[in-house]
Amino acid sequence: MNREDEACLEHRQAKVLVLGVGNILYRDDGIGPAAVSQLGAEGIHASCADFLDGGTIALSLLPEIEDRDALIVVDAARLDAPPGTICIFEGIEMDSRLTGSRRSVHDVAVADAMTAAQLAGTLPERRALVCVAPETVDLGLGLSPAVAAALPETCRTIGGLIERWSS
Repeated sequence: MNREDEACLEHRQAKVLVLGVGNILYRDDGIGPAAVSQLGAEGIHASCADFLDGGTIALSLLPEIEDRDALIVVDAARLDAPPGTICIFEGIEMDSRLTGSRRSVHDVAVADAMTAAQLAGTLPERRALVCVAPETVDLGLGLSPAVAAALPETCRTIGGLIERWSS
């Protein structure tokens, strides 16, 4: 057991949910599932976080979100920035991003699930949306070179949130 695992157990932190949303059949739209797959395979944060491929997300994922200490959603989103650019929206910024001008096809479903959790009084207080600007969302498999190059930094960004929220 590494020091991070011991810290999570010592503080008896409830797990963080890292939810990757997107459709892997549409190239860069699969950045969310790719990130949770890589983080889950690394196992570095396994005692502090659960990693879930939410696909194109639906309200059926509400039980996964409820009663978590923290929620991190990972998705491709138009950011008016070069492909592979990573942006983090935390707390109210995340909420505003999801309820304002929709920039991801999954924003509506994520917003619906979060609204349902809020109405039930189970929305995690700590929450973040980690977005990566896509190069292409055309039908096909595999991330574009720009987004594939951003995957390691995306995972480090998520890991940093998990560490901050688990201490």
